[in-house]
Formats: sequence, C-alpha cells, structure tokens
Amino acid sequence: MSDDIARLEIARLENERRDADDRYNDALTALDRVVTHAATLARLSGDDAASLGSALIVFVQQITAFVETKDREITARLAARLAEHEQALAAIPELRTHITVLRRAVASRQSQVASQEPPALGPQSSDSDVTYVAFEDRFRGSADDIREKLRGYVPLFAGASDVLDLGCGRGEFLELLRQAGVRARGIDRNREMVADARERGVDAVEADALTYVSSVPDASLGGVIAAQVVEHLEPSYLIRLLERAFHALRPGSPIVLETINPACWLAFFSSYLRDFTHVRPVHPDTLQYLLQASGFERVSIRYSAPVPEQIRMRAVDLAADTVIAGDPEARAIAAVAHAVNTNAAILNSLLFSHLDYAAIGYRG
Repeated sequence: MSDDIARLEIARLENERRDADDRYNDALTALDRVVTHAATLARLSGDDAASLGSALIVFVQQITAFVETKDREITARLAARLAEHEQALAAIPELRTHITVLRRAVASRQSQVASQEPPALGPQSSDSDVTYVAFEDRFRGSADDIREKLRGYVPLFAGASDVLDLGCGRGEFLELLRQAGVRARGIDRNREMVADARERGVDAVEADALTYVSSVPDASLGGVIAAQVVEHLEPSYLIRLLERAFHALRPGSPIVLETINPACWLAFFSSYLRDFTHVRPVHPDTLQYLLQASGFERVSIRYSAPVPEQIRMRAVDLAADTVIAGDPEARAIAAVAHAVNTNAAILNSLLFSHLDYAAIGYRG
C-alpha cells in the first residue's frame, strides 16, 4: 500500500471512529437520562421498562460499533507504522555500506593531513584502497575476529625473528607476533591497510610481495606468513614468489600460507566468490604441491574455521528397536535412513567441511 493510500485509509477510519464515538456518547446520554428517570419512580410501568431496555440495547450496540471502529483505526495506524519501519530497515544495508566507506575515507584523509602527505593522484589514488578496506571491514570481520582466527599460527614462529607477513592487511597477526616477542615486518600493496597497521604500532610498509622478497638477502628471514593472499595472485606470480621465499628463508624456518578452502563448496560460493579481487581459488592439494616443488619440506595441510554444526546436513536418528526389528517395513525404513545418512556425510564433506586451510612447510 502506498503512503498516500495509507493516509487516506487512516483518515477514513478516523472519521468512522469519530462518528461511532458521537453515537456512543449520544446513546450513553440517552441511557443516563432513562436511568435517572427510572430512579425517581416508585415502580416501573411497562412503558418505562421498555424505554430502559431499548436505551440499554442501543447503548450496547454503540459500544460494539465504537470498539470495532477504534480497533480498525489502530490496526491501520500500526500497519502504516510497520510499513515505514520496513522501508527504513530495508535501507540499513545501504546506509551501513555508505557509512563504512565514508568512515574509511575520513580516516584516510585525517592520516594524510597528520603526516602532511598530499592526496594520491591518478592511478595511485587511494579511492580503491579505501573501498576495499571498507569491504574487508564489512565481510572479513573485526580486528579482534581476525586475531582470534590467526592466533593458532603464532606457536609456529616461536623463537623466530625477522618474520615477514605478506599481505599483512590491518596488522592483526603482526600484533600477535609482537605480543609473543617475535620481531616481524608486514608488507601490503593497499596503502590504507598499511596505514591501519602502522596505527596499531607495528612495522608495515607499502610494497609488492615478489619485489620485496626478491630484494632481501638469502637466508635473511626467520619465517613467512601470508594469510588470505594466494587467492589474489596469478599462478606464475605465486610460483615465482614461493621460489624466492624459499631462498630468503633461513634453514628450518616455516612458511604458512592460509587461504579459502575451495574444496568446501560453501566457502567457494560465499567467501571466495564474494571478494571481487580474488584471481583464482587454490586447492589444498595444489598449494601443498607448489610448496614441495619449491623445495619446502614437511609440508602439511591444516584446516580451520569448521562450518557451524547447525548449517551442516543432519543425519537421521532411528530408534534402536527400529534398527534391530526384523519385519520388512522396519528393514525398509532402516535402509532408507542408512542411505540418507550416507549421502548427508558425503555432502557434508563436500559442501560443509572447513572454510579455510593453511599449507605449512619448512625450508630444509
């Protein structure tokens, strides 16, 4: 219902309610007059009793009409308010997006003013950087969420130094390494991400991953991590990056490459496809092979972010007496349940396993 139609309907119902209110008051006045007259009589005549009964019936009828018209008016007003709220709620996702991008743009400008850096121009403009950082804010999660997701990799770098975080983003893992007493540096091509990381007090620079890794001396790094990065890279670039990272690492140092798990269809059709900067998914077997082909040893796959149980397909539970029953109907039910459970297990392993995985290797 359009706003104009809703207003007209409310006005019509309000008029009906006012008319009913007037009739109710008239009936109440008439009833009061008859009752007052009857109270003065020692005995009611037949006509007096009839008048009193008639006035009472009219009054009851007008009460019913008044209540009904009042209910219709209230219902119409509530429906109109609900429609207004629904329109406002429908605009919330757009408002949230606009606010997120605007907040990032303002923070970027404030950072430029504070550092007295001129705004980027031409192809180096940070507009796209701002948009992508806002996208990360919206869909990847808060800094606290990311820290908790990455916390499990910290023990792999215990006792290390000169760890390099490729695509460090907002610096969440660098913060964890700092807390663990591990000296580290992060690089990222997104200047807004780098600015965010620096505001957290960690060492981060704007740089291309392959260019940077190629510039450091052999055996100068105590570890490398790239979380949610390899899916952004062309295959030839990724191969060169892994080869160069192998030489840049000290013997025994770890490399950790976390990415979206495309073997989990839910992860592929949600997390992977949602991000417009992704180049191609990397299967766990493929990433494990690439690390091995680059010279890394003890390469393993670690899965993380299991799909919540409430999203996974559920198995059919049969009562024990049904399972062990010997009659044909019970056996048929048990066979169907077994087929359903088998298929649910297969689909869960394909659709709803783990959203992320990491390929972990070591330079020998």
